[in-house]
Amino acid sequence: MEYEPIIGLEVHAQLLTNTKIFCGCSTRFGEAPNSNTCPICIGMPGVLPVLNKKVVEYAMKMAVATHCRINGRSTWARKNYFYPDLPKGYQITQFAHPIAEDGYVDIEIDGSKKTIGITRIHMEEDAGKSIHDELGAFSYVDLNRAGVPLIEIVSEPDMRSAEEAAHYLRRLHEILVYLKICDGNMEEGSFRCDANISLRPKGREEFGIRAELKNMNSFRNVQRALEYEIQRQRAILEGGGSVVQETRLWDVSQGATHSMRGKEEAHDYRYFPEPDLAPVVISDEWKEQIKTTLPELPMEKRERFINEYGIPSYDAGVLTASRDLADYFEETARICGNPKSASNWIMGDLLAYLNEEKREVAASPVTPATLAELINMIENKTISGKIAKEVFDDMWKSGKHPGEIVEEKGLVQITDTAQLETIVEEVLEAHQKQLEQYRSGKDKLFGFFVGQTMKATRGKANPEIVNKLLKKKLSSP
Repeated sequence: MEYEPIIGLEVHAQLLTNTKIFCGCSTRFGEAPNSNTCPICIGMPGVLPVLNKKVVEYAMKMAVATHCRINGRSTWARKNYFYPDLPKGYQITQFAHPIAEDGYVDIEIDGSKKTIGITRIHMEEDAGKSIHDELGAFSYVDLNRAGVPLIEIVSEPDMRSAEEAAHYLRRLHEILVYLKICDGNMEEGSFRCDANISLRPKGREEFGIRAELKNMNSFRNVQRALEYEIQRQRAILEGGGSVVQETRLWDVSQGATHSMRGKEEAHDYRYFPEPDLAPVVISDEWKEQIKTTLPELPMEKRERFINEYGIPSYDAGVLTASRDLADYFEETARICGNPKSASNWIMGDLLAYLNEEKREVAASPVTPATLAELINMIENKTISGKIAKEVFDDMWKSGKHPGEIVEEKGLVQITDTAQLETIVEEVLEAHQKQLEQYRSGKDKLFGFFVGQTMKATRGKANPEIVNKLLKKKLSSP
């Protein structure tokens, strides 16, 4: 029997606010344990939460970007469960009436598009963090994260493969980062994902029994965990067994999932209305105002880059991977007037240097203006492409303009035909053996002579003129 995976994702995104959702404590990551806390976020008796307006605005931005309906009235609820890092013994979240519902995002795999539905987006507070000391019989609790604002984005069970789930997750990630409402850092836990997965016989309507997967801290691990779980559940079903509804943890080192606990249902959390917070009321005017603040989103930007700049789909995908990189490209292309050259330099040299030094494009010492100047110097034949690589390296290290570096180092391209003809003759004279081999039919040696000429001029010779001169000299007896 053939089985079909049914996958839905629950994504938690930490919002980029300066303060927590219901108090004025800082959300800064990496502070001393329990230093960003106050009576409200550590759950002291009698304290009252006050909603951070910025959290609502950020949730609305994500709702608009994912085509969700923003509800005019949404309410808060208490979700009850007992962990040491949940100081109140409950989490303030949204349940029956979330801020947004019924949206979707489009994903693309191998040129084929698919729409993934979004059930709901709701706001909630984060719990604290438990730290288990492997060297002692103690666990520690850090409440700095308690009360940090989150939105949870719950998908429809529309994904049918681990690959689709990974593409959907990347799509949500890039939207959140483009909106600048989440930094998307999976290592620090500001972008987290739980996956629900079941299998059913192909052609059947009813869903199978699902397992929830946790502890997946990268796109690759989400895909690997789902692939493993598909194989595990298929083996159980093909062996005549039944899948147990449970929560399972992904073990990266073993490449396997392990049972953690039985899967809770909504009634297990005993949701009830939050008595200390009024409903969130959103006017039509506020919704329209939020819509006007949204930037161009990555998929739309990708299409525009292909159509407007005439660059390949692959280039457009790389250049729109981040909003800052897309802006860098557009500025470079605008100044130099050559989008394809701008794309090549950014995707090649610039990204290589950024990745090597683990820098963001905003911290690049080579600005769009100076990169455009370098591209123009190649176009007008002031320098060769080979010399441009050397100049770029110097620009990166010194922050200087390319014109300044070329002048200081005397790197201006040699375009004088008479001067280059003399050099070509000297190269041929010095390599008589190779000259005889070329004339006896070894045409591939042409590249050798070009290389020797470029070497003799320290890369400053105009390659086009060198090629013409060599063809002329090598064809004559």
